[in-house]
Amino acid sequence: MTTALTELTGVRYPVVQTGMGWVAGPRLVSATAEAGALGILASATMSPGRLRAAVREVASRTDRPFGVNLRADAGDAAERVRIVVEEGVRVASFALAPSRELIARLKDAGVVVIPTVGARRHAEKVAAWGADAVVVQGAEGGGHTGDVATTVLLPQVVDAVDIPVVAAGGFHDGRGLVAALAFGAAGVAMGTRFLLTSDSTVPEAVKARYLAASVQDVTVTRAVDGLPHRMLRTDLVAALERSGRPAALLRAVRHAAEFRKQTGTGWARTLRDGLAMKRGAGLSWSQVLLAANTPMMLRAALVEGRTDAGVMASGQVAGVIDDLPSCAELVGRIMAEAAATLDRLGPPGPDRAGAGQHGPGPGRPG
Repeated sequence: MTTALTELTGVRYPVVQTGMGWVAGPRLVSATAEAGALGILASATMSPGRLRAAVREVASRTDRPFGVNLRADAGDAAERVRIVVEEGVRVASFALAPSRELIARLKDAGVVVIPTVGARRHAEKVAAWGADAVVVQGAEGGGHTGDVATTVLLPQVVDAVDIPVVAAGGFHDGRGLVAALAFGAAGVAMGTRFLLTSDSTVPEAVKARYLAASVQDVTVTRAVDGLPHRMLRTDLVAALERSGRPAALLRAVRHAAEFRKQTGTGWARTLRDGLAMKRGAGLSWSQVLLAANTPMMLRAALVEGRTDAGVMASGQVAGVIDDLPSCAELVGRIMAEAAATLDRLGPPGPDRAGAGQHGPGPGRPG
């Protein structure tokens, strides 16, 4: 299946594995790339040295394109961009909008820039700044999320920009891929579905908790870091929601110190990153401090397997996933389902060949 996304990135299939912190490491990313999809390495939870080593490990496992997810507001963003460029990474993705200058630097080096956004105006901004494509995440997506459903947000963005749009939030199978293409997207991005594969390094007991969850077990809470965060509802989440603000702030101070050690970040840079977050996202200092909860509480569950002390970010699709295929099996199944769905809808019409297009434009087949 050829779309604007596959032509832009060089992957075989219009499917993206998102850069999930503590989850999207070399094993998952290389397995995704080998399966023909676009694997994205999560870098925010790595030191720069570990990032370079992880990129090289992926490259040693596969010769297919892959990407790295970066934090645009990180104090060492320039250093991480240099690593991406020097190591020949094909794609740079961002959870927050990168600056015009950062986009230009990456593009000048031949790196494809794909930010993730949750609003039409943000898509318009990064498109005007030169982004090559954009991932649009609706409220169904896991982790930090908005409140507009993908089915409403996606067509808004497709109509607003003339770069390829990748749909995220609520996707897990071939039917969803076809639906996204029908909306005008050039592909789909999935996090929870790739987390729940045999190639994911998440502890098996934690995967079992995800598989046992119903749709009603996936909730949105502000208790972890003061921002809307979609995750599995657990006893810990309920306890966090009952705890007072002073307890949350004390917990955040401890987690900030732990995260600093994990990433090799000094206190001066930590404070600069906090100031950048405060300015870029319009947060209060207490919200910035609470943000330190997120990476360490995710690590406790997704790396250490401690669901009693950690949280499990999750898209709503966790409630309809019931198996752990390999990445190769998953991607193959998605593409087979997509083909069967297209066949069921009827013979190809004059517009079928342009799946994933919204009219000719930058990065789009004519």
